[in-house]
Amino acid sequence: MAKLTYKIVEHDGGWAYKVGSTFSETFPSHQDALRAAEIASAEQQIAGTTDGIQYEDADGNWHDELADGRDRPQTEVSD
Repeated sequence: MAKLTYKIVEHDGGWAYKVGSTFSETFPSHQDALRAAEIASAEQQIAGTTDGIQYEDADGNWHDELADGRDRPQTEVSD
């Protein structure tokens, strides 16, 4: 199971949360960014529907797969 960490950081004159190398929108306060990260983290763990997906890999090859909507990552918020 994958694990995602939502880290609260200063960003673009305010505060944001960061997952991997991706930043959220900028929030005016640390508390606002923390609350948004907590919400996003909780939502990330909610199961969805199983559905077919298509994607292109780095070599330009297309793949069809079945994405299990119950396969959700473990998440945490790091402040």
